[in-house]
Amino acid sequence: MSSQMDSVDAKAILNTAAGPVAYFRLARLEEQGLVNLDRLPISIRILLENALRQTAGGVATEDDVRTVASWSPSAAPSREFPYMPGRVVMQDFTGVPAIVDLATMRDALADRGGDPNRINPVVRSDLVIDHSVQVDFFATEGALEMNIAREFERNRERYQLLKWAQQAFDNLRVVPPGTGIVHQVNLEYLAPVVLTDGQSGDTLVYPDTCIGTDSHTTMINGLGVLGWGVGGIEAEAVMLGQPYYMLVPEVVGVRLIGKLSEGVTATDLVLTITELLRKTGVVEKFVEFFGPGLDELPVADRATISNMSPEYGATCGLFPVDDQTLRYLRITGRDESQVDLVERYFKEQGMFRTKDTPDPEYTLVLEFDLGSVETSVAGPIRPQDRIVLRDVRKNFFQVYPNGADSIGGIDSPIRHGVPVTVDGRDGVVGDGSVVIAAITSCTNTSNPSVMIGAGLLARNAIARGLNSKPWVKTSMAPGSRVVSNYLEAAGVMSDLRKLGFDVVGYGCTTCIGNSGPLPQPVAEAVDSNHLVAAAVLSGNRNFAGRIHPQVTASYLASPMLVVAYALVGRVDVDLASEPLGTDRDDNDVYLRDIWPSQNEIAEAVAGSVSAEMFRARYRDVFTGDEQWEGLPAASGNRFNWDPGSTYVQRVPFFDGLPREPVPLSDIRAARVLVSLGDSVTTDHISPAGSIPQSAPAGQFLIGSDVPRRDFNSYGARRGNHDVMVRGTFGNIRLRNALTPEREGDWTLHFPDEQEMRIFEAAEKYRAEGVPLIVIAGSEYGAGSSRDWAAKGPLLLGVRVAIAQSFERIHRSNLVGMGILPLQFHPGENAASLGLTGREKYDIRGVEAGLRPGAELTVVATAENGAATSFNVTVRIDTPIELEYYRHGGLLNYVLRKFLKES
Repeated sequence: MSSQMDSVDAKAILNTAAGPVAYFRLARLEEQGLVNLDRLPISIRILLENALRQTAGGVATEDDVRTVASWSPSAAPSREFPYMPGRVVMQDFTGVPAIVDLATMRDALADRGGDPNRINPVVRSDLVIDHSVQVDFFATEGALEMNIAREFERNRERYQLLKWAQQAFDNLRVVPPGTGIVHQVNLEYLAPVVLTDGQSGDTLVYPDTCIGTDSHTTMINGLGVLGWGVGGIEAEAVMLGQPYYMLVPEVVGVRLIGKLSEGVTATDLVLTITELLRKTGVVEKFVEFFGPGLDELPVADRATISNMSPEYGATCGLFPVDDQTLRYLRITGRDESQVDLVERYFKEQGMFRTKDTPDPEYTLVLEFDLGSVETSVAGPIRPQDRIVLRDVRKNFFQVYPNGADSIGGIDSPIRHGVPVTVDGRDGVVGDGSVVIAAITSCTNTSNPSVMIGAGLLARNAIARGLNSKPWVKTSMAPGSRVVSNYLEAAGVMSDLRKLGFDVVGYGCTTCIGNSGPLPQPVAEAVDSNHLVAAAVLSGNRNFAGRIHPQVTASYLASPMLVVAYALVGRVDVDLASEPLGTDRDDNDVYLRDIWPSQNEIAEAVAGSVSAEMFRARYRDVFTGDEQWEGLPAASGNRFNWDPGSTYVQRVPFFDGLPREPVPLSDIRAARVLVSLGDSVTTDHISPAGSIPQSAPAGQFLIGSDVPRRDFNSYGARRGNHDVMVRGTFGNIRLRNALTPEREGDWTLHFPDEQEMRIFEAAEKYRAEGVPLIVIAGSEYGAGSSRDWAAKGPLLLGVRVAIAQSFERIHRSNLVGMGILPLQFHPGENAASLGLTGREKYDIRGVEAGLRPGAELTVVATAENGAATSFNVTVRIDTPIELEYYRHGGLLNYVLRKFLKES
């Protein structure tokens, strides 16, 4: 191995159809004896190029290049390096808090004598407004326009903030509402696969890489772009030029063989892979797909698989750039010069897959036969719990054998037979009735085959005289306006409308809980009879309480199955063998009778999807409609905060922040705010969904003269910390061991053992000067990349979280907000140690010299004075994370850095 490595020597010229460009040549490292490129996973080669290129700008060092180049399939992650993504993508739920933070940082810097304009994105940043539309109107002509009007009415203040940000910050672009879902817009338009810097004659090219403030940023890996979700806190730091520090990851290779069977969809495929990889255990690992099965697997199917990386626990699920990638770039209307650049660059760098490409080495290799996939759904409360279609009925009765009693409600048998009348149509609902059937979310709406397939199934159903059941709230929210174009071109949009699947919006709706209210007769029947109602949606998340507060069982399914379940109106049915209904001649109609063939779908896709559709739709993507254009917004480089706003407020994170960090100290006499079990998600922690009137956040809004109709959702109010802190740990299905008889945001205050809301207890502890901790089981913080799952606990006074294991993003977010993540030793948990949550907790060893991966001692003293002592592992994983924690959080670290440079 050469002792010298010169990044300047690695810079070379690549001739393209558009002219010569510069790039950093990976083969030079091989020539210097640093690496054997063929053995490296593609994802590691991309990280290696990033490190090599960043040495030229001083972000990385030659040692960092060596660190990445030394990747080994047998080595555990232990060495970190600085990684600088090429792009940041955000959606409005996570983007609004980020903009609020940046605007507050400008104020904080100016208040301390610095230049507020220093707070400005230095990498390309795109924000797509897609999470704010709700399904208020459905199954009716004009539903789209009415929902958009309601969206602007609800979100005017938030949108004014984003319009201000668009002009106030350089390098920030905002895609207006009504365009599509961020991940689909990223896939279809924003991602160039190869990025360029500089002007003609001095252009530098390099792989497109991105991080995003939504966990499903991983969808872009289906296009060969390395990307994953991070907390908003980390994204803000990258936007401000702070590298993302990471450990060289383990990489699991999934070798795909065979091809999908007739009647099997990409949704069935991703649910099966999710089940496999979650069981294998790929948390904090990269997953990379390779093998001959890729030859006929189009990018739309790949993106479906990559999208659900968070559900199978991986950091990302990368597919290589190959001919399928080029085909997708052309069909989505990218310039031919860009397609040429992508092909030449990846081939030159040895990262373009062909049938003859040698298989890389991997930490672990799994083989997956595409031909083994069966028609499936997943649920009723976790996306990794796959069920083959014929077993859905059995699954429902296994999970809910006693109706509402199965979920802690009243003691009653499975009940059917509650009559309802909806829009003049009579029906009967009971346990297992489908009350929501939604074609929604980026997972599937990016895929023409399953969307057009749903339309063809609808056409066939109508031809047989079938209709959606009256109690089912049906909706369709395409991921981009192009979807509507090709559904119209295929001639199936009218068929979907006839079954109630009118377009309700272009954004993320039901999948994030923006389902809107159920029809009143259905809602009353569910509540009055304590029914176990169900939802079927083509989404990627179905955690308890997420989809709708009146829905207990949620099943993820392909758009085609969503339509089928709307026809039958129940989940306690075997669609593989039982009829959907009867035709006009009273003959039974089965799902197999109306299911379109793969050839029929392929022909419809080929005849209806065109590059011109994409070019036309994205030509003015940043302009917006008349409502966006007419929205007044402030100008200037500092935001003019409205103290009366219930949507946007300056955050208190930097109030009273000293120029130097306070020395770390041990934590003494802390109390447990909540004691939680396994698989507690960010949906349980971060405020999400509708705001209950009786909850602290609802009472705050009422006290602020906000009528119940205008509460909006927690996600829409993420720019107001007063609302968000009151909704933290506010999930209606939260189970706190301190209050085992109750669900929701309840806890006990000690030592008086008074039962109260979590927010009220936190305020009482704050007044008493008592630090707080959270105790949790395994996979703490699974789910979406919500920074408020860390910000909320911080504002409640939580100093420490002790868990059996952490999900990747949430652990990072905790550190980023100055909360100390500690992990029980293997085999230990609160129950095995006899911890009740009623103890006082001392955490010793912090002030003696905290370091990544260190061991600390926790002493829990019970009410009778008995003490339990146990050791925990510090889940601060890298030296830079320790710096963030020492500063009280990542944003404090960045702000102090700017102050020193002023």
